[in-house]
Amino acid sequence: MLFLCVLNLNGKYIHLLKTTPAVRGLFLVFALIIVSSFYTLKHPFYISVVDIKHDAKQQSLNISVRLFTNDLEDALRKTTGKAIDVLNPKNKAETDSIVFHYIKKRLAIQSNGKLHILHFIGYEKEEESVWAYLEIQKVAKPKTITVDTKLLYDFLPQQVNIVHVEINTIKKSSKVANPESRVEFVF
Repeated sequence: MLFLCVLNLNGKYIHLLKTTPAVRGLFLVFALIIVSSFYTLKHPFYISVVDIKHDAKQQSLNISVRLFTNDLEDALRKTTGKAIDVLNPKNKAETDSIVFHYIKKRLAIQSNGKLHILHFIGYEKEEESVWAYLEIQKVAKPKTITVDTKLLYDFLPQQVNIVHVEINTIKKSSKVANPESRVEFVF
């Protein structure tokens, strides 16, 4: 038989209630609803980060994209129609290809008005997120960088993308919130 304790403000037991099977059932359903609601909550904000750094020696742009793992996996599932586990992929080459395809469809970078081709290097896990690494080759010192990022916009209407650009130790940042997607930096 289940007993419920009722507490007063001082933390002392006021009295014990004997419960019927119906009350126990309602209590169990209520407890399951509360526990499952906490379990299904992902996170209260939807932010990704795009870091772009110009490498003067290599004449390239090094790009890092940080996405929450569960958001990326949800987007990949909705895009491909199958479950994708980016942390423990069954086929790493196939998962790399799927991740790259998703990113390149939603991220475009121009320098000095020229649209560039993204080259995928790979990705790695960091806590609850994934860092994807890309590169753009043969880029002389840019005077302008234009970033068009729609990462996760098609699945998360409240998505915000933070963009950081560094050229010759000069750092600039901006944010774009869905549906805005384009930001330009002048150096």
